[in-house]
Amino acid sequence: MANEAARDLCSYIDASPTPYHAVAETARRLRAAGFTALAESDEWRLGPGDRRYIVRDGSILAFELGMRPLAESGFRIVGAHTDSPNLRIKPRAAVESNGYLQLAVEPYGGVLLHSWLDRDLSLAGRVSLLREGAVETVLVDFARPVLRIPDLAIHLQREIREHGLKLNPQTQMTPVFALAGGESFEVALSREIERCTGLRVPAADIASYELMTYDTLRAEVGGASGEFVFAGRLDNLGSCHAATSALIAANSAKATHARVIVLYDHEEVGSRSASGAAGPFLEHSLERVVAATGGEGQAAARALSRSLLVSADMAHAVHPNYADRHEPGHKPVVGAGPVIKTNVNLSYASDAPATATFVACCREVGIDPQRFVSRSDIACGSTIGPLTASRVGISAVDVGSPMLSMHSCREMAGAADVEPMIAALTAFLGGVKS
Repeated sequence: MANEAARDLCSYIDASPTPYHAVAETARRLRAAGFTALAESDEWRLGPGDRRYIVRDGSILAFELGMRPLAESGFRIVGAHTDSPNLRIKPRAAVESNGYLQLAVEPYGGVLLHSWLDRDLSLAGRVSLLREGAVETVLVDFARPVLRIPDLAIHLQREIREHGLKLNPQTQMTPVFALAGGESFEVALSREIERCTGLRVPAADIASYELMTYDTLRAEVGGASGEFVFAGRLDNLGSCHAATSALIAANSAKATHARVIVLYDHEEVGSRSASGAAGPFLEHSLERVVAATGGEGQAAARALSRSLLVSADMAHAVHPNYADRHEPGHKPVVGAGPVIKTNVNLSYASDAPATATFVACCREVGIDPQRFVSRSDIACGSTIGPLTASRVGISAVDVGSPMLSMHSCREMAGAADVEPMIAALTAFLGGVKS
């Protein structure tokens, strides 16, 4: 079962080279489970048992309504993020240099730059077209190796042995796309749009794009006995997969409260966007759900006062070569299950009541959660947890599955950790009493 869940995670990751593709794959899985789309521009009318989802750019929110009024039952919410650090293509990308056609890129988020060298990279994202006077946006995926950032031979940089590798993101991370003198990047992009969508689009009709690089090596279950998952974008598609799987698996017969997942874009760059955790996407959606079920006056505030959030983002496993970077007594191990993350300065949102609720959920399914706290002399990262909790005003706990190589082009997690996180989140959405 552990490897079955891990292989499904690998399939989810392979289908999700960008946040927009992750949203499309999540929506596909939700539709197969009986959820239907809900447009933000429509007037909403909802009733008990409704299973709906909303897409906003690279973010998606899905919910199943319970049998009791929301003002009396509240929401159980699992939040995660769809984006990952990578290299993104600049608006005027083509650069000819010394016989090569290269594409100018900009680092997105906290990229471990060296991990992108000598990788077989592809391009994917969304493209906005001008067609008959209107804007049409489509998804595109080259789906094959088309880019590479070649390292410099040791013979030409012998000083690396003494001084280490230091990369300039402007001058030394520009990938090679083709030999100079061939077709333009825009023509190649228009051809890929036709392959992906069937639309014949002249290069001149390409008005804008948001394209990003990704490693074409497929996600794999590996290790001597299949103990590990090797993949790009585990941070944080691992949590998106767990949240989606849990919402689909949760027992509808037990539902009194509403169950929600929200998978945000732009966490890796601070969440400051209309679709990010610092924006109004979740808050406005929950308020509209309450109103659409007949809630009036103080109903939305009453529902939120009874709500809880689990912020799911991958956690730092202890590194066997750098164990001293961890706080003693707080060294999560790959393969040992979900991790609860705490920070007194609120880089993580975990408070005692929400943490206790998640512990109860873990115990319900036979899991003893691990704990993570950063060393006092090493600053920790942050998550969508504090932003969501403060924006919406609800109690929250930050959790994640342990992993290594976070923010690398290729990351590493435990195959045996996939199923327990799904089980814990399913129990949470199912409704352990808080």
